[in-house]
Amino acid sequence: MGYVAVKGGIQAIEESIKRLKYERLKKGTVLKFQQIEGGMRCLIDQVMSESSLYSETLAAMAIKQAEGSPEEAVFLLRAYRSTLPRKHYSRTVQSEDMSVERRISSSFKEIPGGQILGTANDYTHRLIDFDLNEETEHDALEWLREYALERGVDNDQADLSNLPKTLDYLREEGLIPTFEINSDEPDDVTKESLHFPTSRSQRLQILTRGQTGAVTSLGYAALRSYGALHPTVGELRIGKLPIYVDSPFQDQKEDEDAYYIGEIKVTEVETLFPAEVQKGNGEKEIEFEIGYGICYGQNETKAIAMSILDRCLETANPEYPTHNEEFVLLHIDSVESTGFISHLKLPHYVTFQSKLDSVRKTKK
Repeated sequence: MGYVAVKGGIQAIEESIKRLKYERLKKGTVLKFQQIEGGMRCLIDQVMSESSLYSETLAAMAIKQAEGSPEEAVFLLRAYRSTLPRKHYSRTVQSEDMSVERRISSSFKEIPGGQILGTANDYTHRLIDFDLNEETEHDALEWLREYALERGVDNDQADLSNLPKTLDYLREEGLIPTFEINSDEPDDVTKESLHFPTSRSQRLQILTRGQTGAVTSLGYAALRSYGALHPTVGELRIGKLPIYVDSPFQDQKEDEDAYYIGEIKVTEVETLFPAEVQKGNGEKEIEFEIGYGICYGQNETKAIAMSILDRCLETANPEYPTHNEEFVLLHIDSVESTGFISHLKLPHYVTFQSKLDSVRKTKK
């Protein structure tokens, strides 16, 4: 078995890093991360979700360093996240407390509180706007001024907090099963290695951290082929959730007060799946089961796909790979999958030479 020596070493690596910086700067433009934060909202939301780190500024800096590569940006943020001390745990967040910016239902035309279209590309023509080539900061500020005046004159600022959950009305009719609140501490996939079978808290964490394209693709596969599911979006809501932490100086049992430390923007989806249920008298009834999805920022497609996979993994049908938790959970993580595929670029000289020798012997 032969061995091919690696040449170049440290000097070659240093030159490669310099070349990387050259490619980023060669057009003479230095992109400020504030510009990324201001104009790349969807990319920032995606990177924050996959990194499990809510910071628009840090996400923008990682995107700049990664030259727009979401996988590399997520790698950078997760690496940075691993260095941060965990000083507090927040109180349990209730999505009913959300200050809603967008809220729609595909199941009902009329919902309590009304449909709120909010911000979405769904209603645009999906044509390239070439006028953006001429857009200036002055134009943007002028448009914002006119928009503020228009909203101030023509629109009353409605209270969009604490809107009722659409699915609660189905529960009241007995069309959705009710469960007791589970107050057990959730498992934390960032502190302990994953072991199968997993708990639902672990599955939801990995799904919300999953690579957006991978989660969407597997969700699509479950819709189209593997089980051919076709759920209905009971409610999709986007908005900001307040975050509170207990006082570190007093006994939590004696002190009911908490510190408000800020808010996070999330996308939450509850999807409805019709299912047959066997009753005690031998008869079957139809009721709805729920799939749940939530992620940082505005990422509706991923949240919906996550809710589909959540339901798939709850039912765990062995016929379909999209219902297999090992298949799904081990293959949607962007850092794991990107890292494993990228490792193929590293030297494999010795192992390949062994394979090459075997091939030559068989040819002889």
